[in-house]
Amino acid sequence: MAFQRFGDFARDRRGSVAIIFAIALIPLVFAAGMGIDYGFAAKKRSQLNAAADAAALAAVNPSMMIKSTSVATNAAQQMFNAQVSSIPGVQSAPNLTVNVKDSGLTRTAQLTYTAQVTNAFAGIYGQNTTSIGGSSSASATAAPNIDFYLLLDSSPSMAIAATTAGINTMVANTPSQKGCAFACHETNPGAENPPLGNPGGVDNYMLAKNLGVTLRIDNMRSAVQNLTTTAQTVMASNTAKYRMAIYTFDVAFKTIQTLTSNLATAQSNAANIQLLEVYKNSYLTKSNNNNDTDTDYDNAMNNINSIMPNPGDGTKKGNPQEVMFFVTDGVEDEKVGGARQQSLMSASRCATIKNRGIRIAVLYTTYFPLPTNAWYNKYIAPFQSQIGPNMRSCASPGLYFEVNTDQDISTAMNALFQLAVASAHLTK
Repeated sequence: MAFQRFGDFARDRRGSVAIIFAIALIPLVFAAGMGIDYGFAAKKRSQLNAAADAAALAAVNPSMMIKSTSVATNAAQQMFNAQVSSIPGVQSAPNLTVNVKDSGLTRTAQLTYTAQVTNAFAGIYGQNTTSIGGSSSASATAAPNIDFYLLLDSSPSMAIAATTAGINTMVANTPSQKGCAFACHETNPGAENPPLGNPGGVDNYMLAKNLGVTLRIDNMRSAVQNLTTTAQTVMASNTAKYRMAIYTFDVAFKTIQTLTSNLATAQSNAANIQLLEVYKNSYLTKSNNNNDTDTDYDNAMNNINSIMPNPGDGTKKGNPQEVMFFVTDGVEDEKVGGARQQSLMSASRCATIKNRGIRIAVLYTTYFPLPTNAWYNKYIAPFQSQIGPNMRSCASPGLYFEVNTDQDISTAMNALFQLAVASAHLTK
């Protein structure tokens, strides 16, 4: 009987379950502890990665882009350390490497870190910490510093009324001149033969003022003043530096504002943009019969080209980029070889400037067709259709606007300015 009980015990396997469970429990606890610590370390790595991202962005934000790379490096380090200080479970300060570099207008910030995270189950598998690491990078392109040179047409052709209604008003009120749409500015209108026939003997410029007619020159003046306001707003938003110079041209080249960083002063002085005042028809002065050759592009382009220095890349360490704003109706009227020449402006003048790396933004104020005028039909009509394309060829790519009668010069000029600024990082 005793022998039989011993055999039954030997064949019974139920007691081994406890032994096997006890043996298996050790690796299960080990694995569970490692899993919990691994999950904890992964969470801390995610938090540290977020801190690294914030630090990299801190080195390239708009306010930091105008500062040195060393200042940006310190800002990134401080941002990372401030973020890490609020993350529990990270042993001491992580090992952080920050590299901030500028290449032209682009800044790149690269961060790498390593850290030790405390293990909750270190007593089980004999490892007090888990090593983690990560990296982050960010880059941004700074808005360049730009000098704007405005070259504005102040010749008699800019004395045309700015709207169709204004043109019709001028024509209706100048019957003795067979209907003149231009508000020509004369110092001695009484010398005209036959007389102009305006009330009070005034010139057409004063007639337009008395009739409340706004001229293109008036709109252009207001547009320039509005542009300075836009420039100040955009400059503050971009944390860039803009300067502006203003010149007008007709028979001569005139300085309205030399290059200045004080855009409020430029705005104030833009009020001095005035239409060319002549003695009378065909006479620039009483003794100078210049046959109305009052739009000298060659002189204007030579002068503006000599004033503008060689541009830079617009970085804080280099010279500013340069943009020339050119506002005109595109018809040349000057003496060439002693004879009057009415023609398209030579696009080669624009090429000379663009070849220096200076961009040209062209605002073409459409030359208004006057099919009832014999002078227009003889001299201008033959090339009227080519004026716009010729002015477009003068402009740098993407920097051309045409403003027709009844359209707003100020809106077009502001839009052209925004395009010039937006595309500035693409070119020198």
